[in-house]
Amino acid sequence: MISKYYCISFLICSFNFSFAQQLPEEVTLEQAIAFGEKNNRNIQKANLEIRKAYKDQWSTIAIGLPQISANANYQNFLELPTSLIPAQFFGGSEGDFAEVQFGTPQTMTAGVTIQQLIFDGSYIVGLEASKIFLKISENIFEKTVLEVRKNIVNAYSSVLLARENIRLLEKNRDNLTSTLNELNQLFLNGFEEEESVEQIRLTLSGIDSQVRYARNIERITLNMLKFLMGFPTNSPLILSDTLDKMTNESLFRFKIPQDINLSNNIDIKIAENNLLSETLLYRYEKSKGLPKLTAFLNGNYTGNSESFSFTQTDQKWFGAALFGVNLQIPVFSSLRRSALSQKAKISVSQAENDLNETKERILIEVKAADNEYQLAIENYFTNKKNLELANRIEQKNTVKYFEGVASSFELREAQLQLYSAQNKYVKSIQEVIQKKLFLQTLINTPQ
Repeated sequence: MISKYYCISFLICSFNFSFAQQLPEEVTLEQAIAFGEKNNRNIQKANLEIRKAYKDQWSTIAIGLPQISANANYQNFLELPTSLIPAQFFGGSEGDFAEVQFGTPQTMTAGVTIQQLIFDGSYIVGLEASKIFLKISENIFEKTVLEVRKNIVNAYSSVLLARENIRLLEKNRDNLTSTLNELNQLFLNGFEEEESVEQIRLTLSGIDSQVRYARNIERITLNMLKFLMGFPTNSPLILSDTLDKMTNESLFRFKIPQDINLSNNIDIKIAENNLLSETLLYRYEKSKGLPKLTAFLNGNYTGNSESFSFTQTDQKWFGAALFGVNLQIPVFSSLRRSALSQKAKISVSQAENDLNETKERILIEVKAADNEYQLAIENYFTNKKNLELANRIEQKNTVKYFEGVASSFELREAQLQLYSAQNKYVKSIQEVIQKKLFLQTLINTPQ
């Protein structure tokens, strides 16, 4: 029993070890996207829907292929039914009836039936509809992949931006701590007022709170990235890409092609397939007025016996075979088929309007997204210059303060101005990344 327990424990540990070996210790952005495309739960669900659509397509195809069924029937009459036959058939008097029992107490019948669909308009339409349904499932899968890619890039960059924010805040905290130490010495020697020291302490307290908050944000965002990737949130993960690598020149040089083809947009693809499906549904309703032709072949054997002797070799079996054709012609449905066809035709018109509306909406959204992207780029470079300017102003005010030229309020104002510029700079990077991602997703050209 103990050896069995150790064997099971060894197998479990081996499985956990092999699973852990498959998890990467660190990932680049591209590796994170690739890992997410395989392990994200929404993508896996969408992939299962495609597999279901394949099975539905085959089940539709199978309707038009030969259908074979077998049957067996065993009957044991506890008492044979009695029939009344005119007695004159046996030489009796007219008006009298003879009581007769036919057959044997036990009967067994076994047979095979083959059915083949020869013509059915709804079946032909159903075959085309199954292909459209498969395309719709593939469109949903593609849209899911695009959304997951976008969310992973956003989460990955958000982690890097949170760490950059932490770096800036910690740098500010170190500078403030150094300044506070110098002011304390000046205050103790009587060269500085207590109010100046309190001003620096007040600013430092705010920076400490922001550092703690930023660290929590970084941890939460990293867990969100793991979740999007399908990565265990309790396992460590190192991001090997840097913010400098993500903010290279390609981030600011994405251009929309002059001859842009919006047919790649996933919403337009879905709207086009929806129009096709509604058109096929209209054809399906009309096909209900067409005749349906099927053929069948049936063969069976029947055995009769006074007792259960059907498994014996001397049991006699009597065979029968039948071939036939069945033709069903719809004649009159009290205008029900006409009403359903008109309803389906209205749905086709609605799908056409939805498609045209989607095309116009996507075109407007692309132009608006491109404008937002260009504005985000301008804001980024503006905030970058403002950060450099705010940094120089803060340094000058620090020098002036220790030289006695600037007041503590002026120094605090310069420091707050610098912190605000740093925050805007970090946010502007995130804005450029998000706007570019949204634009790429619209035209379905992820990079």
